[in-house]
Amino acid sequence: MAAPDELFCWEGDWGLPSVSTDCLVVLAYAQFAGAPLKLRKICNPWRSPGGSLPALRTNQKETLSRTSEIIIHLRKQKYNADYDLSAKEGADSLAFISLLEEKLVPALIYTFWVEPKNYVDVTRRWYAEHMTFPLNFFLPGRMQSRQLDKLRLLRGDENLEAGEELEKELYRDATECMNLLSQRLGSQKFFFGDSPSSLDAYVFGHLAPVLKCKLPNGKLQQHLKSLDNLTGFCTNILLLYFPRDGRAENCGQKATPQPDGGDFDNVPNKRRKQFLSALVAFGAMLSYALLTGMVSIQHQGALEEPPDIEHIGSHDHEEEGDG
Repeated sequence: MAAPDELFCWEGDWGLPSVSTDCLVVLAYAQFAGAPLKLRKICNPWRSPGGSLPALRTNQKETLSRTSEIIIHLRKQKYNADYDLSAKEGADSLAFISLLEEKLVPALIYTFWVEPKNYVDVTRRWYAEHMTFPLNFFLPGRMQSRQLDKLRLLRGDENLEAGEELEKELYRDATECMNLLSQRLGSQKFFFGDSPSSLDAYVFGHLAPVLKCKLPNGKLQQHLKSLDNLTGFCTNILLLYFPRDGRAENCGQKATPQPDGGDFDNVPNKRRKQFLSALVAFGAMLSYALLTGMVSIQHQGALEEPPDIEHIGSHDHEEEGDG
């Protein structure tokens, strides 16, 4: 029997299986389609096979990093959540996914990555606290730059600047999109009846973070919570397909990934991992000190004994495991 494909995703929080919209879409689709994936939740995208998250490493050692590519691959493996849809329903699904990406995604980028209080107090803080040194100093800012580039691309404006006028326009489009999704869902359990499809995965992946995350500026969240069927839709999927994450939230605890038994996390290698983290930290601090003139190299006199490297950054390691 062939080994299962490996899916690399951001870790979860806020009662969600992942904090990333794209990861949530892939996770939900895989659950709906019954795809047997080996899940690896991490907080360092550089440790994924594609250098970004989500990433799927197939049993043929091929790496896929785009959400649409991962879903197409799963369909080719006969894990198709849209198998029972009619031609019209399939067309409707594509139309609503396009609407969502055009009208809702820009507002989500603005909400989490541009709006000052949300970005500083929630987004940047979460990633900085969950990444190891020195990635936590520069990677959240780099991720924000990429999101801003994506927002400019979606809006077709290279000179797009944040401001009250842009915020109003983005939020107006997003609320209209949510209203249309709410009307389409109606009183149904899922968008096309009693079985979830790819549209359900996309809607859940984009709305669940808005619903569950505690944001200082929660304008989108307030509107979403006024649409009872959409909030019930997200809650229902969490209870049915991700019950462990929901239980962790109810207990006031973050879901802790279980060790996957890989060589990287075995006890002897954990010691090596701590030592390498300490060495990187020490090198970064020494380079900074030399560049700023805080420390100078003396060519004469006795050399001082170096600090005990083993105790520098000994706690700067990340956990990894199956979801």
